[in-house]
Amino acid sequence: MNKLLGLTKRNLLVYFKDKSSVFFSVLTPIIIFALYILFLKDTYVSQIQDSAKGLEAFIDVSDIENLTASLLLAGILGSALITIPFQALTTIVKDKEYKVDYDISATPISRVNIILSYFFAAAISSFIMVLGVTLTGCMAIKAGGYNISVDSVLKLIPVIALGSVSSSALFMIIMMFFKSTGASSAFMGILSAAAGFVIGAYIPLSNFSSGVESVCTMFPATQVTSLIKKTLLTDNLSLIDAKIGGVDNGLFVQSMEKAFSVNPYFDGKAIEPGQSVIYVLAVFLVSVAAISLIYPRVYKRK
Repeated sequence: MNKLLGLTKRNLLVYFKDKSSVFFSVLTPIIIFALYILFLKDTYVSQIQDSAKGLEAFIDVSDIENLTASLLLAGILGSALITIPFQALTTIVKDKEYKVDYDISATPISRVNIILSYFFAAAISSFIMVLGVTLTGCMAIKAGGYNISVDSVLKLIPVIALGSVSSSALFMIIMMFFKSTGASSAFMGILSAAAGFVIGAYIPLSNFSSGVESVCTMFPATQVTSLIKKTLLTDNLSLIDAKIGGVDNGLFVQSMEKAFSVNPYFDGKAIEPGQSVIYVLAVFLVSVAAISLIYPRVYKRK
């Protein structure tokens, strides 16, 4: 156990001491925030206003602002749960490129503990960083005069933990095949560009065709982002629904959940939060099984 903890601590320090690595891991969330200021907010507002036609007497500007702020935070957190675990796992590639893995493999530490140390370090780094992004985003939202409850923030913690461990396990499979940091950095660039589209941060997934939406929904990060949206939007949608007072028979809330993929859709069928959790956990277990099979073959004793 001490050997595992020691290696995990070492991998954590390698990530957090590399300031450029930490910066690039949060670059995509920063880009999403910048795009929100430039044009994403108008896109969100336009879609909400279209759904609110005929209900203008019940839904005011502050309600729409609160919804867009929650959607922004969900997009930021969803992308962070993709880029941060991946960047934290580049320690594996660095160790391979600079032959550090030779020294590690030559020690009496079991290969199981070696790979677990990389996984735990990535999952812990992701959880800490995303939690920091969450608190920063919530404070910014509060400072901007928008509504977000403490209860919603607390409910995000297990969702962030789920996203951290599932992404770390899934990306570890990919990371074990990279032999240089240049290759992993190139993949990181592609991943950062695609992340916002896959989770629906740039364009709501409902705007895509059913086939594209189904493909995006297959990614665990998309399911986790939907859970984040569910957590952040529920209070605001409940307040709006109470204001409407049943005039629309709940259609506005339903249209919002559909438009912004609060419940992701696969093959035209909505996936409930419980089903999303089961799916993400299943992908996590499959990833762990794949790692246990791949690692002994990729990292042989030197």
